[in-house]
Amino acid sequence: MNLLIPIVLSIALGAAIILVVVGIRAPEATDPISSRLAEYSVNENPVSLEDIELSQRFYERIILPFFNRIGHMASRFTPQATIESTRRRLETAGNPMQIDPSFFLLLRIILAVVLGGGLFFVFLVSGRNWLQGLGISVLFFALGYFMPDLMLTSMINRRQRTVFRALPDALDLLTICVEAGLGFDAAMGKVHEKWEDDLALEFGRVLQEIRLGKLRREALRDMSDRLDVSELTSFVAAVIQSEQLGVSMAKVLRIQSDQMRVRRRQMAEEEAHRAPIKMIFPIGLLIFPSILIVLLGPAAMMLMQSALGGMLR
Repeated sequence: MNLLIPIVLSIALGAAIILVVVGIRAPEATDPISSRLAEYSVNENPVSLEDIELSQRFYERIILPFFNRIGHMASRFTPQATIESTRRRLETAGNPMQIDPSFFLLLRIILAVVLGGGLFFVFLVSGRNWLQGLGISVLFFALGYFMPDLMLTSMINRRQRTVFRALPDALDLLTICVEAGLGFDAAMGKVHEKWEDDLALEFGRVLQEIRLGKLRREALRDMSDRLDVSELTSFVAAVIQSEQLGVSMAKVLRIQSDQMRVRRRQMAEEEAHRAPIKMIFPIGLLIFPSILIVLLGPAAMMLMQSALGGMLR
C-alpha cells in the first residue's frame, strides 16, 4: 500500500508532464502555403525542396511524419467513415499539431492502453487484489481513450466561440470596404491583413483557394463546413445567393452585420439569464455552509457550555 500510491502518482505526473511538453512545443496553427509563398516572394533565388524541409522544425521533419506514417498503417483497420469524421473534426478545431486523423485514432488507443495497462501492471507488482486493480484500470482505460476526444471537443468549441465573436466586426469591415468601392475578395483581404484571429486566417485561406482556381462559392462553402458555425453558414449562403441573383453586395453585408449583432446581443442576454441558475450550486454547496458555520458556530459553542448543553449530554 505504501509503495502503490507513489507509483500511481508518478505515472500520473509523468503523463501530465508529457502532455504539457507536447502542448508547449506544438507548432502554431499557421497555413504552410502562405508561409512558403512568403519565403518565395522574399528570396530572390529559387528555394529547393531540400532547403524547405531543412528549414522546418525537428518536430515537423522527423517526429510528426513518423507518427503520421504509423497512423496510415493503422488506418487499414479503421472504417473510412470514422476517419472522415475525425478529419472533419480536426479541421474544425484547426488541427494545431497538424496530425493525421488515423494517428489521432491510434493515439486514443495507445493512451488508453498505457494508462489502463500501466496501472493494472502496478497492481500486479504490488501484490494487491487484482480484481480491485482491474476495476480501477478499466476506469483509467476509459479515461485515456476519451481524454483526447474531450480535448478535441473543447478546442472545437473554443474556436467556434472565437469565430462567432469575431464575425460581427469582420462583417462591419467587409461592409465598409465594399461600400468604399472594393470588391468582395479585396474586402476579405483587408480582414485578413488587419486581424490574426481564426476567422481572418480562414478568409486568407479562401483567397488562396480562389487564386488557385477554385470558385468563390465553393471556397466559401468549404470554409463554412470547416468552421461549422451556423451564423457563418447563413452569411455564406446569403453572399452566394446575392452573387447568383445580382443583389447589391453592400446591402447584403449591411443586413447580415445588423442581424449578427442582434444575434450576439441575444446570446449575451441568454447567458445573463443562465447566470443565476449556475450560481445556485456554488452558493448552496460552498457559500451558505460557510456562512452558517461563521454565524452559528459561536452560538453552538455557547449553547454546549450552558446548562442546556449539559442536559443534552
